[in-house]
Amino acid sequence: MASLKRLQGLTAATITPMTPDGEINLSVIGQYVDYLVKEQGVKNVFVNGTTGEGLALSTQERKQLAEEWVTKGKNKLDHVIIHVGALSLPEAKELAKHAAAIGASGIAGIAPFFFKPTNKDTLVAFLREVASEAPGIPFYYYHIPPLTGVKIRVEELLDGIKEQIPTFQGVKFSDTDLLDFAQCVKNHKEQFVLLYGVDEHIQLPGQKKQLDVGGFCKARPRISTTISGFGVAQTKAVMTFTSGIPMGPPRLPLLSASVDFIEKAKAKMASLIL
Repeated sequence: MASLKRLQGLTAATITPMTPDGEINLSVIGQYVDYLVKEQGVKNVFVNGTTGEGLALSTQERKQLAEEWVTKGKNKLDHVIIHVGALSLPEAKELAKHAAAIGASGIAGIAPFFFKPTNKDTLVAFLREVASEAPGIPFYYYHIPPLTGVKIRVEELLDGIKEQIPTFQGVKFSDTDLLDFAQCVKNHKEQFVLLYGVDEHIQLPGQKKQLDVGGFCKARPRISTTISGFGVAQTKAVMTFTSGIPMGPPRLPLLSASVDFIEKAKAKMASLIL
């Protein structure tokens, strides 16, 4: 599925469906692909990221999900980007090599966040090792300092990075530092893909964000700003009743959305539709 087309438009950060007992549920991925394409008009996906609970999954589970998305998305999705970031460099490299082997459109990686890189050079060195395992497909940096604690500015990171990582294609920017993001857009928008991933920032009329969570792009931003406590568990609950696809519970230490949240979310959805 590797594609030479430039990534553009909405990209769904996919949920990982799970059974009631917490096992990954591969059986609904095909239905999920069709929902994104036919109901939401979304043809790009970002698999095993934060919304997909990627770092709560085993390496084998992440591989299985990657394979299923690539297989079920064939001839339907334009881009299947697999997040391969991990605390362990060998694990990240293994996942990157696997993603390339199964035909993913690209890979993405975060900064390790237990033993953290303290400057641009060490971060680039880590990312370069990961990207080198998939030399034939694009590499994206997943910038999410609220969770990693790594606050190296992306505008600084992008300066000269192509010389270090030839496959570097862009950034998934999940931070509220809009000055940093604005500088990236100003100086690098022609060279790199810049995906903005903070969906709590409501899209303005006539505008489209480049990243969508789960697949319910029209309603999710409005819901999240009117109902408190919106996270992965809540996203799974809302996607379940909006799409009809059983997304199941999140994996511990995350807890399932409360009944109160689900009732309020359903009421808000009904008001938006009306």
